[in-house]
Amino acid sequence: MLKVDARGDACPLPVVKAKKAIAELNGAGEVEVLVDNEIAVQNLTKMAQQKGYRSAAEKLAEREYRVLFTVGEPAAEEEEAPACAPDARTDTVVVLASDKMGEGAEELGKTLLKAFIFSLTQQDKLPKTILLYNSGAHLTCEGSPMLDDLKALEAEGVEILTCGTCLNFYGLTEKLAVGGVTNMYVIAEKMLNAGNVVKP
Repeated sequence: MLKVDARGDACPLPVVKAKKAIAELNGAGEVEVLVDNEIAVQNLTKMAQQKGYRSAAEKLAEREYRVLFTVGEPAAEEEEAPACAPDARTDTVVVLASDKMGEGAEELGKTLLKAFIFSLTQQDKLPKTILLYNSGAHLTCEGSPMLDDLKALEAEGVEILTCGTCLNFYGLTEKLAVGGVTNMYVIAEKMLNAGNVVKP
């Protein structure tokens, strides 16, 4: 078993360290990662789901968590995942880095962004992923006027991911109401691998 101590590391270092350790296995095996916050645990388990690794997380003490990856045994649900992907999705990633659209009057910008997200729900071809960071993190949290539309998109198979560092910064970690938590490594990876990136 390989052991990684990522306590005290800022996002996305725990995920990066875990991936390097898994690569060092050169096949089947186990990797144990120690972290000091729940966001890091969520990021690691999300990575495991995406890569098809088995993972188990446990809280060892205050601000100490252990995530165990078992490589070489793909999770059953991941094997079935491709069949569940809706045909209506395109290879497009939508990036929402703000809680408003464009420059100028703030009220107008928020109205435009709400209209944009609603318009996404009406398209024949939906984006594959919506990434939210900086003040865009507010959009997926309790009280957001866009929640219903974002939930509708998620129900259609659109992946919705909000930056964990941003949720922490704005004090919104406990208020996330749609989608999952991600990190900058995954955000960069998804943007680079997208066929098309839309940033309204």
